[in-house]
Amino acid sequence: MKLFNRIYQNRRVLVTGHSGFKGSWLALWLRQLGAKVSGIALPPETAPSHWELLNLDCESYWIDIRNLEELRQAVIQINPEIIFHLAAQPLVRRSYQDPLTTWQTNLNGTVNLLEAARECKELKAVVCITTDKCYENKEWCWGYREIDALGGHDPYSASKAAAEIAIASYRSAFFSKPDSPLLASARAGNVIGGGDWAEDRIIPDMVRAIADKKPLEIRSPNATRPWQHVLESLYGYLLLGQNLFEKHADFATAWNFGPDVSSNCTVAGILERIKESWTELEWFTNSGNQPHEANLLYLDSAKARNKLNWRPIWDLSETLSRTSEWYKSFLTDGRVLSCKQLEDYCAALLSAEAKTTCL
Repeated sequence: MKLFNRIYQNRRVLVTGHSGFKGSWLALWLRQLGAKVSGIALPPETAPSHWELLNLDCESYWIDIRNLEELRQAVIQINPEIIFHLAAQPLVRRSYQDPLTTWQTNLNGTVNLLEAARECKELKAVVCITTDKCYENKEWCWGYREIDALGGHDPYSASKAAAEIAIASYRSAFFSKPDSPLLASARAGNVIGGGDWAEDRIIPDMVRAIADKKPLEIRSPNATRPWQHVLESLYGYLLLGQNLFEKHADFATAWNFGPDVSSNCTVAGILERIKESWTELEWFTNSGNQPHEANLLYLDSAKARNKLNWRPIWDLSETLSRTSEWYKSFLTDGRVLSCKQLEDYCAALLSAEAKTTCL
């Protein structure tokens, strides 16, 4: 409760995409902070589902964000003070299989949400979540900054880049008056952690392979990504929401939330580190033709560090340990460690803040 200047306590907060991996963790944290959380999303499509396992006290509206009128009516009824927009089609390979749905959800859905937000009289802050893949990937070795060019080869990445352009347009055209809500966007790295069951993601695919006693099939063992625990990105989103709610207009921009350089690691490197404690893990590389995906990706988060005082709390070793712990516990006896891990993370966060204050 001491975190974020207590601004979330008793606030009406809308989370779109609350039934997904990141959205469910965010809803959990907001409830712990005392927020009155409502969610708009499609029903969970995986079994198990982190959202259903948490069983949170949260009002859910099962709506497709492509439907403007249904979305508009729900948002007006919720009458939020703060919005976190996470609802999306989040998978690169699925975007190749169904580009139209990807574009309609990620671009049109975001525009629909912002249109609905314009009618909320008590709304103070909107944080739209996109992705680190929204940048025009040049396969270079240094981090992308918020001022670098947007783009994308695959429909997922390109649709998120387009959403960023739409967000910037709405900020300039409709959210720039003195009494307007403040609108920002957030771009996080490759987020992992317990409770993710999506297809074509390395950690859930790994857990399913171990559970089925089969080797894991991987596509790009040498692809490098900025790995971080889900709570690291959510910490950034909540800090950003706090500053927007507190009327800091200069924070209504785009923000990167990526890990330290030391947390950049190849896919094979991640698996090798997990195998040290989870010896059942085996894998092989599918050498067949695969859809194009970026090989090298890294975010420069200096802006968030310097202006938001945000910084990673758990390094890569702790992130992998906590992720493995969550899934091992669930597979062994059905225990869901999300509340305990959130408690541990907040304790580490408060300790880090105390040390910074003393310095």
